[in-house]
Amino acid sequence: MIFWTVAALFALAVAGGIALALVRGQSGEDGAEATDIQVYRDQLAEVDRDLARGVIGAEEAERARLEIKRRLLEADRAARGRQRAGAAPRGATLAAAALAVIVVTAGSLAAYRYLGAPGYPDLPLSERLAEAEKARAERPRQAEMEAEIGQTPPSMAELDPRYAELMERLREVVAGRPDDLQGQILLAQNEARIGNYGAAWRAQAKVIELKGESASPEDWLTLAELMIRAANGYVSPEAEAALSRVLADDPHNPVARFYSGLMFAQNGRPDVTFRIWRPLLEESAPNAPWAAPIRERITEIAADAGIRYSPPSAGGARPGPTAEDIEAAGQMSVQERQAMIEGMVARLSDRLASEGGPPEDWARLVTALGVLGRGEEAARIWSEAQEVFAGDTAALATVRAAAERAGVAQ
Repeated sequence: MIFWTVAALFALAVAGGIALALVRGQSGEDGAEATDIQVYRDQLAEVDRDLARGVIGAEEAERARLEIKRRLLEADRAARGRQRAGAAPRGATLAAAALAVIVVTAGSLAAYRYLGAPGYPDLPLSERLAEAEKARAERPRQAEMEAEIGQTPPSMAELDPRYAELMERLREVVAGRPDDLQGQILLAQNEARIGNYGAAWRAQAKVIELKGESASPEDWLTLAELMIRAANGYVSPEAEAALSRVLADDPHNPVARFYSGLMFAQNGRPDVTFRIWRPLLEESAPNAPWAAPIRERITEIAADAGIRYSPPSAGGARPGPTAEDIEAAGQMSVQERQAMIEGMVARLSDRLASEGGPPEDWARLVTALGVLGRGEEAARIWSEAQEVFAGDTAALATVRAAAERAGVAQ
């Protein structure tokens, strides 16, 4: 109630200023005309006094009276002309002023009630940050989000019958030998290949458990990516923990940095997201897999953080799949989706063979071939990349990470 009282008083003060200006404008015109006429009348009286005192002669006094009377007539004529031209009567001016008070006051309060947050308390920055941190700590866990999404495993009937039979046998074997590391690795890779990400990340978690301290940053990154895919892009606390393990050993890992920035964006901290994504975008090749999604959102992220920022041009980057491509892929059968992916892989392979490309493109190709189960081709591309980027430690590290994920790194 106190807020509305103060707001109403401020609105009345503004409206009152507008009304006062209207009234003064009208009275100012009338007052100016009346002042001119009175001045001329006073001048006529002064001429008479000067004549009586003998200061001026009769002839000079007559000339002065004629000039003053001429000016007096002009002022009176001008005032009458303005009235005939439609000068608003004083009553109309007062009515307009009253209407301004009502419209401005009522309109301001109504607009705030619709657009504002009545009754919402002031929230200092420290409290907003604390609220964001609390929401982040209390956000849904991985299992909760998967249950909320309610995704169903892909139908085995859509798979090639021979491949479906192999998948069933692999699941049976791994279920009977849960401590078989190689079996869990194969299970994680093949569940991911058919889009069964929930089962894939659970198999990958078992891989990390079996490896223990020897689990690599790439093992943890694979786990995080599978969790995020299983949750439709949501970065759960468990996925965040996996990303933290990656960044602890490899602070410059671009994929982990991208997902970390995404996590902060999902939890009300666009300022942190911007601090992570800006250097990642500016130091990455224009067609790096994470560059396009960052470029698409970073201007909005920066604005939410109170920062003006224009991302660098994509330059010669070749665009990836469009939103229509992705939507169409979601409606395809497993075989159709497989054919589309293989077509993209073929085009990427041809381009790298004829034109070359940045290490991120080589890494994408190795990763894609690994996912498609074409290990020999992935190994060959990794071998070629070692020749192309010989001496470039950073580039080799990028492609090596993909080769390790595909299981072809030597």
